[in-house]
Amino acid sequence: MFFVQMAGFPGSGKSTLSREIAKRTGAVIIDHNVVKSALLHSTEDFPLEGKRAGQIAYSIDWSLIEFHLSQGHNVIFDSPCLYEEMVERGIGLSERYHANYKYVECYLNDFEEVNERLKKRDPMISQIKEVRSEEVFQSSLVHSKKPTDHSYMVVDTSRPLGSYVNEVLTYINE
Repeated sequence: MFFVQMAGFPGSGKSTLSREIAKRTGAVIIDHNVVKSALLHSTEDFPLEGKRAGQIAYSIDWSLIEFHLSQGHNVIFDSPCLYEEMVERGIGLSERYHANYKYVECYLNDFEEVNERLKKRDPMISQIKEVRSEEVFQSSLVHSKKPTDHSYMVVDTSRPLGSYVNEVLTYINE
């Protein structure tokens, strides 16, 4: 059993890779944007501030992750992984349920390409539509949170999905 914690800037290819892994392994995907968007839609009559909605959505995400791990399912968490406590929590749940912890960062250091991808997709209410500042973009790339005591994989997602998905599957199955 495995728990894959995805990471990467919005538009870097996390969801695309998550779906391909799930298709090939039968893993359950917990997509933070799906949960947060559902929460925002359900509270339209009494709007939640974005940060608070994100906190509540993460609480729901982690409950779902724990439930599926407790049932013996392979799980993929599709989220940017912006906070150290997310890595710690992922490792902790993996240890608790005897799942192999795997961290995969989708890395695309191309401001223009990321913006192009963001503009092409049909965004959910919780997703950004473009990146307005290259400084914010670069800062996010530099400050991504990675595990310090576990292996991790960084994937150059400027390449076609088919050129790296098997490498990722090999890493997950190690």
